[in-house]
Amino acid sequence: MSVATKFELPPLPYDENALEPVISARTISFHYGKHHKAYIDKTNKLIAGTRYADMDLEEIVRESHAHDAEIFHNASQAWNHNFYWHSLGTHSARPTGKLAAAIDEYGGLEKLKKDMAEKGEAQFGSGWVWLVEKAGKLAVQKSTNAEGPFAKGGKCLIGLDVWEHAYYLDYQNERPRYLRAVLDRLIDWEFAADNLSK
Repeated sequence: MSVATKFELPPLPYDENALEPVISARTISFHYGKHHKAYIDKTNKLIAGTRYADMDLEEIVRESHAHDAEIFHNASQAWNHNFYWHSLGTHSARPTGKLAAAIDEYGGLEKLKKDMAEKGEAQFGSGWVWLVEKAGKLAVQKSTNAEGPFAKGGKCLIGLDVWEHAYYLDYQNERPRYLRAVLDRLIDWEFAADNLSK
């Protein structure tokens, strides 16, 4: 594989219309097919001929974080979006097992969803809201632009995109409504549980 095509846009874990009516196929088409793809393509272009050329995406994100801003921003956005698509699912199974116990310790599922919605709403401008595990406990964090807990070695369980391109076609400027709909209907708790167990 040539350096120019080292990373390719990974397939979605579901059809583009699978998240309707919460997230439309039109939004997925633009968000995944245009925005996400652009981060992948730009990462390939930027790392060609550099020390990052032989690294996997995770290594590039961690190694570029404090050193190469443009590479970091594109590689991290590629990683964040890979993670985001898997944070969403087409089933509504509630958390079980170790994850359910951790959520109960946090204060319950409704409190967790409320905190994620509020942090996501409070993120000024573009960014992300994350469910993470820190020192054996769950925490909710927000981050700006391409930043995220993973870049600093954090353990991410769920990541939700709050850039306007994630919701504007469906919700216009109503980020809170987008977040509440996603948190109530689309979170893949099995994915979160798998991440917690790693």
